Amino acid sequence: MTAARDSRGAALQTVCATLGLVVDEPRQQALLDYLDMLQQWNATYNLTAIRDPAAMFTQHLADCLAVIPALTRQLQAVAEPGRVLRVLDVGSGGGLPGVVIAALLPVAVTCVDTVGKKAAFVREVAGHLKLANLQAVHSRVEAMPSVPFDLVTSRAFASLADFCQLTQDRLAENGVWMAMKGQRPDDEITALPAAVEMFHVEPLDVPGLDAQRCLVWMRRRMPA
Repeated sequence: MTAARDSRGAALQTVCATLGLVVDEPRQQALLDYLDMLQQWNATYNLTAIRDPAAMFTQHLADCLAVIPALTRQLQAVAEPGRVLRVLDVGSGGGLPGVVIAALLPVAVTCVDTVGKKAAFVREVAGHLKLANLQAVHSRVEAMPSVPFDLVTSRAFASLADFCQLTQDRLAENGVWMAMKGQRPDDEITALPAAVEMFHVEPLDVPGLDAQRCLVWMRRRMPA
């Protein structure tokens, strides 16, 4: 193990401890392997505009880890014995947050992106890390088969209204949308269609990141 890898391992342990996440060593190694792959592929395929390894660790890995506690609570609330919950990551790019979710939680994750090389990268990650619960689809989300997902998420994909409109046929009857945002997007919340209810905006503290982050939780509005 190189000194840089050892240093990132210690930093990852600190991030997990700060977030209250219990992540065993194999899964920590999987996350660091993923980060290595992201950096390697990014040199050729331009998966992300962030190229500095330290910035990639904080702005990508730690940023996605910060959603795991909230996501875990939400999924536990709808869990059913014997059924694996399904998560759709829309506009996943290099697999953020889908890869991180698949590495840490016992759910089936599908990452969808319109760029073929990004979907190919996520497939490579799934194989290399042996994540049988992770798959990637090269498609527009609205063109995917209408398989219901318990949770549909996105990170810097579109406005809230467009996100919900494009994915409404992919959301299970009692499913929820989870949009990762920076500042609280009040203008976007106001512009949500009448059929969509925003039921919670959850501030996030990302260890090492001096910037605002939040989760916007939405669901279909129930008839009065």
